[in-house]
Amino acid sequence: MKLREWNARLHGLVVFRSLLDDPVVAKLLDLTDRMEAGAPGYGPVCDAVAQFEAALFEHTTNWGSYLSAAVLEAETVCVRQAASGTLAPALQTALDSELAFLQALCGLTLDELLAAAGSATGQAQELAFLPRWETSSIDLPAAYAQRMSEVGKKGYGMFAKHHVFTVENGHLVPVKYPDPQRLSELPGYEKEREKVIANTKALLAGMPANNVLLYGDAGTGKSSAVKAIANEFAPEGLRLVEVKKNQLYQIPDLMDKLAANPLKFILFIDDLSFTANDDNFAALKAILEGSVGGRAKNIAVYATSNRRHLIKETLTDRTGDDIHEADTRQELMSLSARFGLTVTFQRPEKARFETILAELAKQHGIDMPMDQLLVKAEAFAIRAGGRSPRVAKQFIEQCEAGVQK
Repeated sequence: MKLREWNARLHGLVVFRSLLDDPVVAKLLDLTDRMEAGAPGYGPVCDAVAQFEAALFEHTTNWGSYLSAAVLEAETVCVRQAASGTLAPALQTALDSELAFLQALCGLTLDELLAAAGSATGQAQELAFLPRWETSSIDLPAAYAQRMSEVGKKGYGMFAKHHVFTVENGHLVPVKYPDPQRLSELPGYEKEREKVIANTKALLAGMPANNVLLYGDAGTGKSSAVKAIANEFAPEGLRLVEVKKNQLYQIPDLMDKLAANPLKFILFIDDLSFTANDDNFAALKAILEGSVGGRAKNIAVYATSNRRHLIKETLTDRTGDDIHEADTRQELMSLSARFGLTVTFQRPEKARFETILAELAKQHGIDMPMDQLLVKAEAFAIRAGGRSPRVAKQFIEQCEAGVQK
Protein backbone atom coordinates (compact mmCIF):
# COMPACT_ATOMS: atom_id res chain seq x y z
CA MET A 1 0.00 0.00 0.00
CA LYS A 2 1.42 3.37 -1.00
CA LEU A 3 1.72 6.23 1.48
CA ARG A 4 -1.05 8.18 -0.25
CA GLU A 5 -3.44 5.26 0.31
CA TRP A 6 -2.45 4.86 3.97
CA ASN A 7 -3.06 8.56 4.46
CA ALA A 8 -6.35 8.63 2.54
CA ARG A 9 -7.74 5.57 4.33
CA LEU A 10 -6.97 7.13 7.70
CA HIS A 11 -8.65 10.40 6.75
CA GLY A 12 -11.59 8.47 5.27
CA LEU A 13 -12.55 6.45 8.36
CA VAL A 14 -16.31 6.59 8.80
CA VAL A 15 -17.40 3.83 11.20
CA PHE A 16 -14.26 4.28 13.30
CA ARG A 17 -14.12 8.05 12.92
CA SER A 18 -13.70 8.46 16.68
CA LEU A 19 -10.26 6.81 16.44
CA LEU A 20 -8.94 10.03 14.92
CA ASP A 21 -9.53 11.70 18.31
CA ASP A 22 -7.28 9.13 19.98
CA PRO A 23 -4.02 10.96 20.88
CA VAL A 24 -1.78 8.21 19.48
CA VAL A 25 -3.73 7.64 16.26
CA ALA A 26 -3.87 11.40 15.75
CA LYS A 27 -0.05 11.53 15.89
CA LEU A 28 0.18 8.76 13.27
CA LEU A 29 -2.21 10.70 11.03
CA ASP A 30 -0.04 13.80 11.44
CA LEU A 31 3.02 11.73 10.51
CA THR A 32 1.45 10.49 7.27
CA ASP A 33 0.25 14.03 6.53
CA ARG A 34 3.80 15.40 6.78
CA MET A 35 5.24 12.57 4.73
CA GLU A 36 2.55 13.02 2.08
CA ALA A 37 3.21 16.76 1.98
CA GLY A 38 6.81 15.98 1.07
CA ALA A 39 8.33 18.60 3.34
CA PRO A 40 11.99 19.26 2.45
CA GLY A 41 14.61 17.88 4.79
CA TYR A 42 14.33 15.22 7.46
CA GLY A 43 13.29 17.48 10.34
CA PRO A 44 9.48 17.54 9.94
CA VAL A 45 9.21 13.77 9.40
CA CYS A 46 11.66 13.01 12.19
CA ASP A 47 9.72 15.28 14.55
CA ALA A 48 6.41 13.61 13.64
CA VAL A 49 7.84 10.11 14.14
CA ALA A 50 9.22 11.11 17.53
CA GLN A 51 5.88 12.60 18.63
CA PHE A 52 4.01 9.48 17.55
CA GLU A 53 6.40 7.16 19.35
CA ALA A 54 6.46 9.28 22.49
CA ALA A 55 2.66 9.16 22.64
CA LEU A 56 2.58 5.41 21.94
CA PHE A 57 5.32 4.53 24.43
CA GLU A 58 3.34 6.21 27.21
CA HIS A 59 1.05 3.16 26.95
CA THR A 60 2.98 0.36 25.23
CA THR A 61 5.77 -0.25 22.74
CA ASN A 62 3.47 -2.41 20.60
CA TRP A 63 1.51 -0.40 18.06
CA GLY A 64 -0.59 -3.41 16.98
CA SER A 65 -1.83 -4.17 20.49
CA TYR A 66 -2.60 -0.49 21.14
CA LEU A 67 -4.57 0.02 17.95
CA SER A 68 -6.48 -3.26 18.23
CA ALA A 69 -7.52 -2.41 21.82
CA ALA A 70 -8.67 1.04 20.68
CA VAL A 71 -10.69 -0.53 17.85
CA LEU A 72 -12.35 -3.10 20.10
CA GLU A 73 -13.32 -0.48 22.69
CA ALA A 74 -14.46 2.22 20.27
CA GLU A 75 -18.06 3.37 20.41
CA THR A 76 -19.38 3.22 16.85
CA VAL A 77 -22.73 3.39 15.11
CA CYS A 78 -22.27 -0.28 14.21
CA VAL A 79 -21.81 -1.51 17.76
CA ARG A 80 -24.77 0.57 18.91
CA GLN A 81 -27.03 -0.83 16.19
CA ALA A 82 -25.76 -4.39 16.67
CA ALA A 83 -26.51 -4.11 20.39
CA SER A 84 -30.14 -3.39 19.52
CA GLY A 85 -30.22 -6.36 17.14
CA THR A 86 -30.04 -4.65 13.74
CA LEU A 87 -27.20 -3.58 11.45
CA ALA A 88 -27.86 -2.01 8.05
CA PRO A 89 -26.15 -3.74 5.08
CA ALA A 90 -24.35 -0.54 4.09
CA LEU A 91 -22.91 -0.25 7.59
CA GLN A 92 -21.85 -3.90 7.57
CA THR A 93 -19.96 -3.34 4.30
CA ALA A 94 -18.25 -0.22 5.67
CA LEU A 95 -17.40 -2.05 8.89
CA ASP A 96 -15.81 -4.99 7.06
CA SER A 97 -13.76 -2.68 4.82
CA GLU A 98 -12.45 -0.55 7.70
CA LEU A 99 -11.62 -3.56 9.88
CA ALA A 100 -9.53 -5.02 7.02
CA PHE A 101 -7.65 -1.72 6.72
CA LEU A 102 -7.16 -1.37 10.48
CA GLN A 103 -5.85 -4.93 10.69
CA ALA A 104 -3.21 -4.04 8.08
CA LEU A 105 -2.47 -0.84 9.98
CA CYS A 106 -1.78 -2.86 13.15
CA GLY A 107 1.21 -4.43 11.38
CA LEU A 108 2.63 -1.23 9.92
CA THR A 109 6.28 -0.57 10.86
CA LEU A 110 8.35 2.60 10.46
CA ASP A 111 10.52 1.00 7.79
CA GLU A 112 7.43 -0.08 5.82
CA LEU A 113 5.99 3.42 6.12
CA LEU A 114 9.23 4.96 4.82
CA ALA A 115 9.26 2.48 1.97
CA ALA A 116 5.62 3.26 1.17
CA ALA A 117 6.61 6.92 0.90
CA GLY A 118 9.25 6.00 -1.63
CA SER A 119 11.97 7.38 0.63
CA ALA A 120 15.48 7.34 -0.67
CA THR A 121 18.02 5.05 0.94
CA GLY A 122 19.71 8.09 2.38
CA GLN A 123 16.57 9.21 4.24
CA ALA A 124 16.07 5.76 5.72
CA GLN A 125 19.66 5.85 6.94
CA GLU A 126 19.22 9.34 8.37
CA LEU A 127 16.25 8.09 10.43
CA ALA A 128 17.92 4.83 11.47
CA PHE A 129 18.63 6.20 14.96
CA LEU A 130 14.90 6.47 15.77
CA PRO A 131 13.37 3.68 17.93
CA ARG A 132 11.28 1.08 16.11
CA TRP A 133 7.88 0.34 17.56
CA GLU A 134 6.73 -3.27 17.79
CA THR A 135 3.75 -4.73 15.95
CA SER A 136 1.55 -7.77 16.42
CA SER A 137 -0.71 -9.68 14.07
CA ILE A 138 -4.34 -10.08 15.09
CA ASP A 139 -7.44 -11.29 13.29
CA LEU A 140 -9.21 -8.01 13.93
CA PRO A 141 -12.51 -8.85 12.15
CA ALA A 142 -12.85 -12.05 14.21
CA ALA A 143 -11.90 -10.27 17.42
CA TYR A 144 -14.40 -7.50 16.70
CA ALA A 145 -17.17 -9.98 15.94
CA GLN A 146 -16.43 -11.71 19.24
CA ARG A 147 -16.46 -8.38 21.06
CA MET A 148 -19.79 -7.40 19.51
CA SER A 149 -21.28 -10.71 20.66
CA GLU A 150 -20.15 -9.86 24.22
CA VAL A 151 -21.15 -6.21 24.16
CA GLY A 152 -23.75 -6.84 26.87
CA LYS A 153 -20.94 -7.69 29.29
CA LYS A 154 -17.92 -5.75 28.09
CA GLY A 155 -19.64 -2.67 26.71
CA TYR A 156 -18.09 -0.15 24.35
CA GLY A 157 -16.43 3.24 24.51
CA MET A 158 -15.91 4.50 28.04
CA PHE A 159 -18.15 1.71 29.35
CA ALA A 160 -15.56 -0.82 28.19
CA LYS A 161 -12.76 0.96 30.08
CA HIS A 162 -14.57 1.92 33.29
CA HIS A 163 -17.35 0.52 35.46
CA VAL A 164 -17.99 3.39 37.89
CA PHE A 165 -19.22 6.84 36.83
CA THR A 166 -20.35 10.14 38.31
CA VAL A 167 -22.60 12.80 36.78
CA GLU A 168 -21.39 16.25 35.73
CA ASN A 169 -23.75 18.65 33.96
CA GLY A 170 -26.00 15.81 32.92
CA HIS A 171 -23.17 13.74 31.41
CA LEU A 172 -21.43 10.62 32.68
CA VAL A 173 -17.81 11.01 33.76
CA PRO A 174 -15.70 7.88 34.41
CA VAL A 175 -14.16 7.33 37.84
CA LYS A 176 -10.59 6.30 37.06
CA TYR A 177 -9.79 4.99 40.54
CA PRO A 178 -13.00 3.62 42.10
CA ASP A 179 -13.22 2.24 45.62
CA PRO A 180 -11.81 -1.32 45.32
CA GLN A 181 -14.14 -2.67 48.04
CA ARG A 182 -14.88 -6.40 47.72
CA LEU A 183 -17.72 -8.43 49.23
CA SER A 184 -15.24 -10.77 50.91
CA GLU A 185 -13.92 -7.78 52.89
CA LEU A 186 -17.34 -7.04 54.43
CA PRO A 187 -18.07 -9.68 57.07
CA GLY A 188 -21.14 -9.78 59.29
CA TYR A 189 -23.99 -8.70 57.00
CA GLU A 190 -24.07 -11.53 54.46
CA LYS A 191 -27.78 -12.19 54.96
CA GLU A 192 -28.75 -8.58 54.31
CA ARG A 193 -26.49 -8.29 51.28
CA GLU A 194 -27.79 -11.55 49.79
CA LYS A 195 -31.14 -9.87 49.09
CA VAL A 196 -29.42 -7.06 47.23
CA ILE A 197 -27.18 -9.51 45.35
CA ALA A 198 -30.19 -11.58 44.26
CA ASN A 199 -31.90 -8.43 42.98
CA THR A 200 -28.73 -7.45 41.10
CA LYS A 201 -28.50 -10.88 39.49
CA ALA A 202 -32.09 -10.51 38.31
CA LEU A 203 -31.18 -7.14 36.76
CA LEU A 204 -28.20 -8.70 34.97
CA ALA A 205 -30.36 -11.56 33.69
CA GLY A 206 -32.87 -9.15 32.17
CA MET A 207 -35.53 -10.16 34.67
CA PRO A 208 -37.72 -7.71 36.63
CA ALA A 209 -35.58 -6.06 39.31
CA ASN A 210 -36.60 -3.76 42.14
CA ASN A 211 -35.31 -0.38 43.13
CA VAL A 212 -33.54 -0.92 46.45
CA LEU A 213 -33.43 1.13 49.65
CA LEU A 214 -30.70 0.19 52.12
CA TYR A 215 -31.39 1.95 55.37
CA GLY A 216 -30.14 1.66 58.93
CA ASP A 217 -27.56 2.88 61.40
CA ALA A 218 -24.49 4.78 60.27
CA GLY A 219 -21.35 2.78 59.64
CA THR A 220 -23.09 -0.54 59.02
CA GLY A 221 -21.74 -0.94 55.46
CA LYS A 222 -24.70 0.12 53.31
CA SER A 223 -22.66 2.16 50.83
CA SER A 224 -19.77 -0.31 50.93
CA ALA A 225 -22.17 -3.12 50.02
CA VAL A 226 -23.38 -1.31 46.89
CA LYS A 227 -19.82 -0.47 45.78
CA ALA A 228 -18.63 -4.03 46.42
CA ILE A 229 -21.54 -5.47 44.43
CA ALA A 230 -20.69 -3.14 41.54
CA ASN A 231 -17.07 -4.34 41.62
CA GLU A 232 -18.12 -7.99 41.89
CA PHE A 233 -20.45 -7.95 38.91
CA ALA A 234 -18.63 -5.51 36.62
CA PRO A 235 -17.35 -8.42 34.45
CA GLU A 236 -21.00 -9.49 33.99
CA GLY A 237 -21.96 -6.13 32.48
CA LEU A 238 -22.89 -4.09 35.57
CA ARG A 239 -22.03 -0.39 35.75
CA LEU A 240 -22.48 1.96 38.72
CA VAL A 241 -23.50 5.61 38.32
CA GLU A 242 -23.22 7.65 41.52
CA VAL A 243 -25.76 10.46 41.65
CA LYS A 244 -25.87 13.35 44.11
CA LYS A 245 -29.25 14.38 45.47
CA ASN A 246 -29.08 17.79 43.81
CA GLN A 247 -28.51 16.08 40.43
CA LEU A 248 -31.73 14.09 40.46
CA TYR A 249 -33.48 16.43 38.04
CA GLN A 250 -30.81 15.59 35.43
CA ILE A 251 -31.34 11.85 35.66
CA PRO A 252 -34.48 11.28 33.49
CA ASP A 253 -32.67 12.44 30.33
CA LEU A 254 -29.66 10.35 31.28
CA MET A 255 -31.85 7.29 31.85
CA ASP A 256 -33.35 7.66 28.37
CA LYS A 257 -29.83 7.45 26.92
CA LEU A 258 -28.81 4.49 29.08
CA ALA A 259 -31.99 2.59 28.23
CA ALA A 260 -30.60 1.80 24.76
CA ASN A 261 -27.27 0.57 26.17
CA PRO A 262 -26.85 -3.24 26.33
CA LEU A 263 -25.20 -2.99 29.76
CA LYS A 264 -27.02 -2.89 33.11
CA PHE A 265 -26.85 0.16 35.36
CA ILE A 266 -27.28 0.91 39.04
CA LEU A 267 -28.05 4.56 39.82
CA PHE A 268 -26.55 4.92 43.28
CA ILE A 269 -27.83 7.67 45.60
CA ASP A 270 -25.90 7.72 48.87
CA ASP A 271 -27.16 9.11 52.19
CA LEU A 272 -30.58 10.08 50.86
CA SER A 273 -32.99 12.25 52.83
CA PHE A 274 -35.27 15.19 52.12
CA THR A 275 -36.91 18.09 53.84
CA ALA A 276 -40.65 18.41 53.38
CA ASN A 277 -40.34 21.19 50.78
CA ASP A 278 -37.36 19.76 48.91
CA ASP A 279 -37.69 20.14 45.11
CA ASN A 280 -35.60 17.00 44.60
CA PHE A 281 -38.40 14.95 46.18
CA ALA A 282 -40.55 15.17 43.03
CA ALA A 283 -37.54 14.36 40.82
CA LEU A 284 -36.88 11.13 42.71
CA LYS A 285 -40.55 10.14 42.50
CA ALA A 286 -40.40 10.54 38.72
CA ILE A 287 -37.26 8.42 38.51
CA LEU A 288 -38.68 5.63 40.66
CA GLU A 289 -42.05 5.54 38.91
CA GLY A 290 -40.66 5.80 35.38
CA SER A 291 -41.86 7.89 32.46
CA VAL A 292 -44.96 7.36 30.35
CA GLY A 293 -42.91 4.84 28.39
CA GLY A 294 -42.27 2.76 31.49
CA ARG A 295 -39.14 2.18 33.50
CA ALA A 296 -36.02 1.03 31.64
CA LYS A 297 -35.38 -2.67 32.26
CA ASN A 298 -31.62 -2.26 32.40
CA ILE A 299 -31.60 0.39 35.16
CA ALA A 300 -32.29 0.14 38.90
CA VAL A 301 -31.98 2.75 41.64
CA TYR A 302 -30.05 1.77 44.78
CA ALA A 303 -30.22 4.32 47.59
CA THR A 304 -28.86 4.35 51.12
CA SER A 305 -30.27 6.30 54.02
CA ASN A 306 -30.13 6.49 57.79
CA ARG A 307 -33.86 7.31 57.76
CA ARG A 308 -36.61 4.78 57.09
CA HIS A 309 -39.09 7.34 55.72
CA LEU A 310 -36.47 9.56 54.00
CA ILE A 311 -38.34 12.77 54.91
CA LYS A 312 -37.12 14.92 57.77
CA GLU A 313 -40.36 15.76 59.59
CA THR A 314 -40.73 18.07 62.60
CA LEU A 315 -43.53 18.50 65.11
CA THR A 316 -44.22 21.86 63.47
CA ASP A 317 -44.92 20.02 60.21
CA ARG A 318 -47.60 18.01 62.00
CA THR A 319 -49.30 21.07 63.50
CA GLY A 320 -49.00 23.39 60.50
CA ASP A 321 -51.77 25.09 58.53
CA ASP A 322 -52.11 22.46 55.79
CA ILE A 323 -55.85 21.71 55.51
CA HIS A 324 -55.11 18.23 54.11
CA GLU A 325 -52.19 17.66 56.43
CA ALA A 326 -52.81 13.90 56.70
CA ASP A 327 -52.73 13.47 52.92
CA THR A 328 -49.55 15.49 52.62
CA ARG A 329 -47.81 13.53 55.37
CA GLN A 330 -48.90 10.27 53.78
CA GLU A 331 -47.42 11.33 50.45
CA LEU A 332 -44.13 12.23 52.07
CA MET A 333 -43.88 9.02 54.06
CA SER A 334 -44.84 6.86 51.09
CA LEU A 335 -41.68 7.66 49.16
CA SER A 336 -39.79 4.76 50.70
CA ALA A 337 -42.62 2.45 49.60
CA ARG A 338 -41.71 3.21 45.99
CA PHE A 339 -38.57 1.14 46.51
CA GLY A 340 -39.63 -2.43 45.78
CA LEU A 341 -36.97 -3.85 48.10
CA THR A 342 -36.00 -2.39 51.47
CA VAL A 343 -33.08 -3.92 53.36
CA THR A 344 -32.32 -2.97 56.96
CA PHE A 345 -28.76 -2.72 58.30
CA GLN A 346 -28.98 -2.55 62.07
CA ARG A 347 -26.19 -1.70 64.48
CA PRO A 348 -24.49 -5.02 65.32
CA GLU A 349 -25.11 -6.70 68.63
CA LYS A 350 -22.08 -7.92 70.59
CA ALA A 351 -21.93 -11.38 68.97
CA ARG A 352 -22.03 -10.01 65.43
CA PHE A 353 -19.50 -7.32 66.32
CA GLU A 354 -17.11 -9.99 67.59
CA THR A 355 -17.60 -12.04 64.40
CA ILE A 356 -16.77 -8.98 62.29
CA LEU A 357 -13.68 -8.27 64.39
CA ALA A 358 -12.43 -11.83 64.15
CA GLU A 359 -12.76 -11.92 60.37
CA LEU A 360 -11.17 -8.50 59.86
CA ALA A 361 -8.30 -9.44 62.16
CA LYS A 362 -7.73 -12.55 60.05
CA GLN A 363 -7.81 -10.56 56.80
CA HIS A 364 -5.31 -8.00 58.11
CA GLY A 365 -3.05 -10.54 59.80
CA ILE A 366 -3.50 -9.16 63.32
CA ASP A 367 -1.65 -11.41 65.78
CA MET A 368 -3.35 -10.73 69.11
CA PRO A 369 -5.13 -13.08 71.52
CA MET A 370 -8.84 -12.96 70.72
CA ASP A 371 -9.96 -12.14 74.27
CA GLN A 372 -7.53 -9.21 74.37
CA LEU A 373 -8.63 -8.08 70.91
CA LEU A 374 -12.30 -8.09 71.94
CA VAL A 375 -11.69 -6.16 75.16
CA LYS A 376 -9.69 -3.47 73.38
CA ALA A 377 -12.23 -3.28 70.57
CA GLU A 378 -15.15 -2.82 72.98
CA ALA A 379 -13.31 0.01 74.69
CA PHE A 380 -12.55 1.56 71.31
CA ALA A 381 -16.20 1.26 70.27
CA ILE A 382 -17.39 3.01 73.43
CA ARG A 383 -15.08 5.94 72.69
CA ALA A 384 -16.19 5.96 69.05
CA GLY A 385 -19.90 6.14 69.88
CA GLY A 386 -20.93 2.49 69.64
CA ARG A 387 -20.36 -0.73 67.74
CA SER A 388 -20.44 -0.79 63.94
CA PRO A 389 -18.52 -2.43 61.10
CA ARG A 390 -16.89 0.93 60.41
CA VAL A 391 -15.66 1.17 64.00
CA ALA A 392 -14.41 -2.43 63.82
CA LYS A 393 -12.44 -1.64 60.66
CA GLN A 394 -10.99 1.54 62.18
CA PHE A 395 -9.88 -0.42 65.23
CA ILE A 396 -8.26 -3.17 63.14
CA GLU A 397 -6.47 -0.58 60.98
CA GLN A 398 -5.07 1.01 64.13
CA CYS A 399 -3.88 -2.42 65.29
CA GLU A 400 -2.24 -2.93 61.90
CA ALA A 401 -0.52 0.44 62.17
CA GLY A 402 0.70 -0.38 65.69
CA VAL A 403 -1.42 2.25 67.41
CA GLN A 404 -3.34 -0.40 69.36
CA LYS A 405 -1.00 -2.80 71.20
